[in-house]
Amino acid sequence: MKILSKQLNINFMGKRNLALAMSGLLVILSIISIATNGLNLGIDFTGGYLIEVGYENDADITPIRETLANNNFADAQVQHFGTSKDILIRIAPREDANQASVSDEIISVLRQGTDEKLEMRRVEFVGPQVGEELRDQGGLALLIALGCILVYVGFRFQLKSAIGAIFALIHDVIITVGIFSILQVDFDLSVLAAILAVIGYSLNDTVVVLDRIRETFRYIRKKTPAEILNLSINQTLSRTMMTSLTTLIVLFALFFLGGEVIHGFAFALIIGVFVGTYSSIYVASSTLMMMGVKKQDFLVESKEEIVDERP
Repeated sequence: MKILSKQLNINFMGKRNLALAMSGLLVILSIISIATNGLNLGIDFTGGYLIEVGYENDADITPIRETLANNNFADAQVQHFGTSKDILIRIAPREDANQASVSDEIISVLRQGTDEKLEMRRVEFVGPQVGEELRDQGGLALLIALGCILVYVGFRFQLKSAIGAIFALIHDVIITVGIFSILQVDFDLSVLAAILAVIGYSLNDTVVVLDRIRETFRYIRKKTPAEILNLSINQTLSRTMMTSLTTLIVLFALFFLGGEVIHGFAFALIIGVFVGTYSSIYVASSTLMMMGVKKQDFLVESKEEIVDERP
């Protein structure tokens, strides 16, 4: 019990300018990358064929690409999938071709010039119209989720706190998507689902911190706003760190042991947990400092006493 009762006293607000500068740099880099490089959209959004092939020994990607390019598959994208023995091939949709014929032709081409036994692990096909519809619907779902959260935050907190929470959410989404753009990691429906989960995680963490800030401002009088913000963050820090660490343990297990199918999903959540934890500590509270938060912002107006004038 003595350990639990110890109160940390970290001066978070003393480093807020450095933290905000780092956040601003990351947001700018993310926006530039999204605008210039775009996202490496997966087959869920672009449409086409997805073929997974297993080799007996380590597969060299370069000769595989050359072989496919020399046999009417110049647009094929080839990469390792999981291990160096597994190959993932993406091909744009083709007219007058069905899934079976394309996969058989790919295997036939890859067997040229090699004595290795190849195994067809998986074949998927998404039409271009379906991919476009999934992309539009997924983006709409993301916007609706953000809109609903903004409405909730607006009613849940007073104006300055609501603005801080909104900035933290936007900050987390932009940086998470920006890292996918910078690293050109596949962005598919599972990653989009992870982005929605990141929004919920970040909001939950931010609400806990802002609730404590509101209560501390109401009951402590002889401290400056920076001291009250530091006190509130330190009081919730153990809860924030324990939640983040236990979540990260599960996510790292999924990332390293869950297989390539959920690799992007786990990676997006790992980024989101790190960024969301950081933003709940620095972005939301630093925004309050920039807007000049004070005790009067959190006081509850008392209702006038109703006097019964009846005889």
